[in-house]
Amino acid sequence: MSAIPPIASFNTLDPAELETRLSGPPEQVAAFVRDVATAGSAEAQALYGQLLLDGHGLAANPREALRWFAAAARQGHRLAINMIGRCYDLGRGVGVDKVRAAEWYKAAALRGLDWGMYNYGTLLALGRGVPEDRAEALRWFRKAAALGNAKAINFVGSFYEDGWAVPRDLVTAADCYRRAAEGGDFRGAFNHARMLAGAGRIDEALEWLARAGATATPSFIDKACAWLEASPIARLCADGVRALREAAQC
Repeated sequence: MSAIPPIASFNTLDPAELETRLSGPPEQVAAFVRDVATAGSAEAQALYGQLLLDGHGLAANPREALRWFAAAARQGHRLAINMIGRCYDLGRGVGVDKVRAAEWYKAAALRGLDWGMYNYGTLLALGRGVPEDRAEALRWFRKAAALGNAKAINFVGSFYEDGWAVPRDLVTAADCYRRAAEGGDFRGAFNHARMLAGAGRIDEALEWLARAGATATPSFIDKACAWLEASPIARLCADGVRALREAAQC
């Protein structure tokens, strides 16, 4: 997850001036945020770390990004704490360390950050960095879902579809997928399309497959197309793959 702190969070600066400064050329934005970060703003430190991680307005430098996330984390900044977890999880600026990732995600989750809850729940569900504990994972996914996190809502749906830590309940699963899809999660959109197709609502399913393809990652597109190509529903095989691929190319 990459989240840019809201403009209002630089609360010691004039909002109108701040909006202007943050909407300028990327290089100027990066220089401005660096100056505010150096002055001690935790929000600016977290944002500057993200700019360094993404290479937005300056050369990408994951190791330096991690240093700025740590500076913000020392001030209790929840997004920065979560991003340190992401760095350890994905090996950005540091070696991959799922145990450390889980520790940082949990710290962000305990501070009430939905992305921390989702990320920590994911490691619990998969048994990476922590012992597999699907019941505990579901508890964190539900907490994140209650805060509106669409990816967590989708994951709750998968628990009900597969019968993990709860009795299998396809009605609840379908409802979760619908809400995740409406919340903008491409996996939720794909799962919602699957459920619609299973109920014979092919035209609606194709619409949601196109929405999924518009934001999905290339690796997900490939996996989703492989699933569609194996479907016994003829229209889903041809039209579904086409909807995903064409939306991804837009």
